[in-house]
Amino acid sequence: MNHSYTRFTLGETITDEQNYFFNKNGFIHFKNFIQPETVNSIIQASLKVQQDWIEQKKIKVNGIPVKYGKDLDGSAIVQRFAFLNQQHPLFSGLTQDPRFETLLSLIGPGARLGTEEKDGMVLNHYVNGPESKFTQMGWHTDGLRDIFHGQKLNPMLNVGIHLSTLKPENGGLRVLPGTHKQSLYQMLFRKKYFLDNKADLKEVAIVPEAGDLTIHDGRLWHRVAQSAVIGEQSRRRVIYLPIIAGKYEPKHENSPTAFYQRFAKLVK
Repeated sequence: MNHSYTRFTLGETITDEQNYFFNKNGFIHFKNFIQPETVNSIIQASLKVQQDWIEQKKIKVNGIPVKYGKDLDGSAIVQRFAFLNQQHPLFSGLTQDPRFETLLSLIGPGARLGTEEKDGMVLNHYVNGPESKFTQMGWHTDGLRDIFHGQKLNPMLNVGIHLSTLKPENGGLRVLPGTHKQSLYQMLFRKKYFLDNKADLKEVAIVPEAGDLTIHDGRLWHRVAQSAVIGEQSRRRVIYLPIIAGKYEPKHENSPTAFYQRFAKLVK
């Protein structure tokens, strides 16, 4: 497993070097996107939304199922929040950060932050405990859902804001560099979607510190590796927000649950 790759700092523009790295590999890692105190505020705000959802017994947000699980002490937690930017002013404010405008240039003209589309701003909370249901995610690409919806495969990038400092043994994002340039056949059949969790000799481990930002192309094969540690050390939180181009397709409270999301139990 390789985790030595160039980490960059995000400035007012994407540099030629950053563009070259991203186009070649299909991912890029920026250090210190947000400060430690902002990370703490985000975690506190997510706990407030979690408390509200548990009290309301919220099942879906804009048609996207809420994923519940158990914390280390057996108490209920939300392990996957969707459209978090619509639930708390801190998250909607985060999407207004002008640096996101800079990131849009990685796709080009017509790109936008998908705050009202797909699953909006998502927060994943992984913890490896005795009752954990959400500890890993098998190999997949994010582009598959467009194919499921019978749509042209539009450019899509997944922006990750990391709220936990990880070591390789903490699990987390693993990518296969360069696979964003694969054929449609390879995108569909290179791996068994979500069922295959095995490490790949060519995979790169994304090892962030809290406050870092990563971006990966939606066509890139990636997985979330299970933490080799258990208990409190295994806790990790990450926010994802899509950058998309193509037709604007906002979700709303009466949006249907997509066919593939009914198989969410397959996704650990």
